[in-house]
Order: sequence, then structure tokens, then C-alpha cells
Amino acid sequence: MDFNAERRLRAIAGHLRAIVGGDDARSQLSSCATAGEFVQEQGYSVVLPEKLQTEKWNVYRSARSPLQLINRYPEHPEIRTLHDNFVYAVDTFPDYKYLGTRIRPDGTVGEYKWITYGEAGTSRSAIGSSLIYHGIQKGACIGLYFINRPEWIIIDHACSAYSYISVPLYDTLGPDAVSYIVNHADIQVIFCVPQTLSNLLSFLNKIPSVRLIVVVGGSDEDIPSAPSTGQLTVVTYSKLHEQGHSNLKPFYPPDPKDIATICYTSGTTGTPKGAVLSHENLIANCAGSSISVKFYPYDVYISYLPLAHIYERVNQIALAHFGVAIGFYQGDNLKLMDDMAALQPTIFSSVPRLYNRIYAGVMNAVKTSGGLKERLFIAAYNAKKQALSSGKNPSLIWDRLVFNKIKAKLGGRVRYMSSGASPLSPDVMDFLRVCFGGQIIEGYGMTETSCVISMMNEGDTLTGHVGSPITSCEIKLVDVPEMNYTSEDHPYPRGEICVRGPIVFLGYYKDDVQTKEVVDEDGWLHTGDIGLWLPEGRLKIIDRKKNIFKLAQGEYIAPEKIENVYAKCKFISQCFIYGDSFNSCLVAIVAVEPDMLIAWAASKEIQYENLEQLCADPRARAAVLTEMDDVGKQAQLRGFEFAKAVTLVPEPFTVENGLLTPTFKVKRPQAKAYFAPAIADMYTELSKFDPPPQKPSL
Repeated sequence: MDFNAERRLRAIAGHLRAIVGGDDARSQLSSCATAGEFVQEQGYSVVLPEKLQTEKWNVYRSARSPLQLINRYPEHPEIRTLHDNFVYAVDTFPDYKYLGTRIRPDGTVGEYKWITYGEAGTSRSAIGSSLIYHGIQKGACIGLYFINRPEWIIIDHACSAYSYISVPLYDTLGPDAVSYIVNHADIQVIFCVPQTLSNLLSFLNKIPSVRLIVVVGGSDEDIPSAPSTGQLTVVTYSKLHEQGHSNLKPFYPPDPKDIATICYTSGTTGTPKGAVLSHENLIANCAGSSISVKFYPYDVYISYLPLAHIYERVNQIALAHFGVAIGFYQGDNLKLMDDMAALQPTIFSSVPRLYNRIYAGVMNAVKTSGGLKERLFIAAYNAKKQALSSGKNPSLIWDRLVFNKIKAKLGGRVRYMSSGASPLSPDVMDFLRVCFGGQIIEGYGMTETSCVISMMNEGDTLTGHVGSPITSCEIKLVDVPEMNYTSEDHPYPRGEICVRGPIVFLGYYKDDVQTKEVVDEDGWLHTGDIGLWLPEGRLKIIDRKKNIFKLAQGEYIAPEKIENVYAKCKFISQCFIYGDSFNSCLVAIVAVEPDMLIAWAASKEIQYENLEQLCADPRARAAVLTEMDDVGKQAQLRGFEFAKAVTLVPEPFTVENGLLTPTFKVKRPQAKAYFAPAIADMYTELSKFDPPPQKPSL
């Protein structure tokens, strides 16, 4: 070993102090004079060189496990697959409540009814055995084409126990997307509900690989007979369960490297891509992200985020490991608060879109209440926020006087909240911490990394970031010269976020070309997101590389960043920011919050016949644009990042009208085409007042 390599190894060792005594060979970070440049005493990350042959220290790992990436639970190394994980849960928590639903057999809604971990394990064996009974071979792809309910989880456990590959299908997907995925993955079995069965039957001739359709929640009398070809069987879930229970087969456990699931990400352009995730990928992610978070059998979680999305999927795997009770919503987002009041969960996971609506609703109610109520809320909010920021316990009087009423909106018992899928505004994060208390965690991840990449650490009071790397991956930032982001930037290194470790997916199914576009030869996954490192090893998402475009004067724009800022406006339900190289400014299409806009119109005594007419009123557009400007200034948007004109639309962006992906991301090319006339009108109007764009100075 040469002198330089030996010197660097000694420097790395300088970051660590061994735990003496016993057989524990783990090491912990400590501060020392020689390491102070790279790690701080309270740091959440440690910086290491990517290669010992180079001088560049640019790879960040969790301070909890700096020398080894975690690929399984340290206290349970025998758990290596999803099957192992559920076997452990059944053996450890056999009589604890596991899966609960309010939906009665006749379709009405009542109190939550539960099955235990042991009962779910029995059903898992019956469903897996029944697939063997019907001749489905190991390694076959099994489609799940319905929304969250207990049977979804049991089927997924059956797939893991008998070495099948589960392929979730969003219930909102149309015939073209479903037939594409079924054919691409060669799916042999589809589990569906009566509502999605009718959709399937309309294009059966386009999905010849399907041999068995299982209808969940239907009765034998209502199930249509299979086509006369004889190659397809249609059966109810209850009948399949009976067949498996009468013909039980031993488990056919998978290996850690085996494929567990193929998650098709619809994306904002092109055909769906199937992200291939192994059992090791998913166990590594759950183990690495739960090092600093603990759950207990007395915890209760509400499941309403789509199980076809990796965020909810990994939540389910992780919570089962700790014996948590999981109650399912009744299937209607508009009735979610009613479900939460009945369930009273202690754990709540959501996305910024919902948290923003809660924030806007509460703050608007406070503002309209006025007088003593408004002053009391402001006093309570500021006092509690100051205490939390200082690391002190706030006075309980504020909860009794003000915040318990807000907590009751989520059932009153939530102690842990998480946010993912897109960045959460620091103001909204502060609001959640003050109003709901408990532990509020923001994370960052993607399907291709089996979910979580980084997450906030317990006790970290700073907001506006997504925490440090989880213990099962490492992160580096790569220069993006065209956007002026480099890892040498001061005071904070910036660049495209790249991830490596056992959580990185196996690749896109049957698509080596696109796999090589995102995973380089050294195993780094290029996320397309732009980040920077804050002090103490916290990661902050600041931009998006993939959707950037250039304005006429040469300025680069990341529209998703701006849309996330404007999402805080009380009038805005959804926002689409548009610009191009032929124009010098941005314009916005806003799907309005009807209640907020109607209340504003009433306060201004504006007359209108319907919401569409109100959206077209110049006074309404001006009011919304003014609030957007105010929010943009608070977020310190740069001048060219402000929308200069807005068009209000009464209809929301939806999957059904082709403007959203199933994960609620705007389909930008489709939105551009859909709103082309409105975009053209805005630029025509702006051209009457703006001078032609100037060339950028060299």
C-alpha cells in the first residue's frame, strides 16, 4: 500500500472511536482535530473519499454506519427476504391486530374489524397454495389491480412466500396502460375487484398471457363466466381461499437476490417503465430507514396512499416488522377524515399536497376568525415554535387551548408523521410540528432506490431539508455545469444527487438501454434531482435536472421547484408552470381551490353565475397572481422565476383527463398541449406590455 493510501485510511479512522468491551465491533463517530474539516461533533453524515486514488472527499454516508452499508436488520440478520420478514412478524405477534377494515360484506360502513397477524399468515398460505393448485409456476408475475384493502397485503405476502413476482397496477390506469404492462411483464394472474373486472373483460383478447382472474369482494353469483376459449379461469377470492386451504402446500421461499416486485412508473412521458426490485433491495431499505425510527405493536397506521406506489409499499413492509396494526380507509379520499376519526391512528404518512391543504385550511380559518381567536392562535403558535426551535418542551397549555382541536382532525392520537414524494415547504413543516406535535419526518426517495434515500433524524429541529443518508446507501453530488451547480460551490456543495448501495434497483425490466442511462458503470444511480449539502451533513433538494428548460434570455428554469412554492397559495389546488426559449417570462395554469375562491368573491361582493365564470374574471386572476407574488417573495424566488400571468381553471388536473400520472405528477407535454390556447393568449397579452427579450451578456 502506498503512503497516500495509508494516510487516507488513517484519516478515515480518525473519524471513529471503537466501542470497547464485549463482542460489539461497531464504531461510532467522534470529533477530533484532524477530522474536524470533514465531520462535526453532532454531524449526521460522515464524508469519505470515493476512491482512495483520488484526493476528492465527496461521498456521504450516515454517521450511524460510516464503514458499512446496512442490507438487513442488525438485530435480526436472519431476515433477508420479504417472506422472512412476515414469518418473523407472525411468529412474534401472532395474536396482535394486523389488518382492519370498515367495509362490511354487504358494502356498508361500520366500525373497524380486524384480523390478527396469525390469521393473515393462514390466509397467506391458502392464497399461495391455491396459485399452485391452478398450475401457476414459481417466478410467475401476479398483477394486483385494485385499491388498498387487507386482501392486497395478503396476496403480496403469498407472492413472497411462494416465490411469485407481484406487479401492482394502479386502479386508475386505462385499458391501454394495463394491457401494455400485462403483456410486458407477461402477467399470468390478475387479482381485481368487480369495478376493475369489467374493465379487464373489455380487452381480454389483448392480454393473452392471463390464465387466471381472481375477483376480490365479489360473490360467485355476480361473477361472469370465463370466455369459451377454456384458457382463462375467473374465480372469486373467497373460492380461491377455500381451494388453497383444502390443498395446502409448503412454502417455496425466495432468495434475497430474487425479484420481489416490478413497479411500473408511468412517468410524465413515454411508455411505463418497470423498476425491478429484489427482496434484498426492499429489506435493505426498510432496515436502513428504521435504524433511527421505532414503532410498536400498540401503534396504529392508516393505509390510504396507493399501494401501487413504493412509498406506501415500503411503509407496509416496515410496519409489519414491528407488529403495527394497519387500518384501511374506505376507498374515498373525501371520507378520509371520517376514517381517521374512527381509527385514531398513531402513525400517519402523507404527501405535501395534503399537508399543504391542511395548512391552508387552518391558516385561512384562523385569519377569517379574527379578533381574540386569531390573536390567541398567533401567540400560541409563536410560543410553541420558539420552544421547539430551542429544544425545549413547550407549555401544555397551548395544546389544551388551541392545538388539540387541530390534532382531532387526524384522530387526536398521531405521534409520528412522515412526508415524501415531493419537497415540503419549511413553513408547512413548522406548522405540522407546532400544531400536531410528536415526531414529524420528511424523507426523500424514489422507486429506483426501493423508496427512501435520506430522512430527517430524530431530534433535528432544523427544517427545509430531507435529512441525512439512511444507513443502507451512500450519496454524492455530481456537477451539472449547464445549471452552474458544482460540488466545489461555496458555502455549500451542489450537484445532481447520485445514490449507491443495496437499495438501488436491479434495472428496468427488459430495458438495458434506459437502465444504463440512469446507473453508471460504478453503480451510481443518477436521480435527476439537484441537491446541496447543508452543515452537519443534511441534504436539501433545490432543483430538478430532468424537466429544466431555458427562457429566451438564457435563464434555466426548474418548473417543479416553482410549482412547489406556489402550492402554498390558498387559492391554488394545483399549478402548472410553463415557459420556453421563445419567451422571456413564465406563465401559470392554476386549478383553483373552489371554496377559497368563492369565499374571496363573496368578500368582494363579486357577482357570477358559476365557478367557470368566476375563474375568467380579471379581478379573480389578479387576486391569485398577487398572492402568488407574495408567496414567491417569501420563498425568495428569483425575478425570472415569478409567473407573470395566470389562467384559472375550475377543473382539477386528474389521471382521468390525462394531466396527472397515477402518482399525481403533472404530465408536462400533455398539459402543454391541453392548455395551449390559454398559454398562447397569456403570452399575446404580455407582449403588449413587455419589451422583446435581450440577449444574455457574455
